[in-house]
Amino acid sequence: MNIAIFASGVGSNYTAISNAIKDGKLDATINLVVCDKENAEVIKKVKKDNNEIFVFNPKKFNSKSEYEKIIVEKCIEKDISLIVLAGYMRILGSTLLDAFPNRIINIHPSLLPAFKGKDAIGQAIEYGVKVMGVSIHYVNSEMDGGKIIAQKSFEVNDRLTKEEIENKVHEIEHILYPTVIQKLIQGGLK
Repeated sequence: MNIAIFASGVGSNYTAISNAIKDGKLDATINLVVCDKENAEVIKKVKKDNNEIFVFNPKKFNSKSEYEKIIVEKCIEKDISLIVLAGYMRILGSTLLDAFPNRIINIHPSLLPAFKGKDAIGQAIEYGVKVMGVSIHYVNSEMDGGKIIAQKSFEVNDRLTKEEIENKVHEIEHILYPTVIQKLIQGGLK
């Protein structure tokens, strides 16, 4: 299956997915990476892997639909079956959502529907939760509001620092995301 990964930052989930493909654990090809930050670290990783990347600056477009039309064209050109958001920090508009219904997934560092949006880990720590986790969900027009595909949790205590919690979240993400993508490819999850 041809997938596109959308990323805005460091690219740790991109790397986890790419490594799962290289290790034969994921039957997919990364045919396109889309990045909305011209200096994001993920760009170097994608180029090192010789994968195609489309980098754009949203401020250079008149509207979200204008740049999303270009992204849709590139995804169609690359025969993309599944769009995987991996730290992509933009809310998708109807142009992309309508072109790929139920074929866009996202990973979020909380047990949705709790702690949607930015700094979910910080929100959870402030609230004092005793269980945290990761959610993978379909993307719809509501921020972090699509149907949940999978979740994985872990217990926390007051002795853990935010950095230790973030490391645990990343550890879970890097295993769970490729596993869920493979199940979607095999048709095991609906």
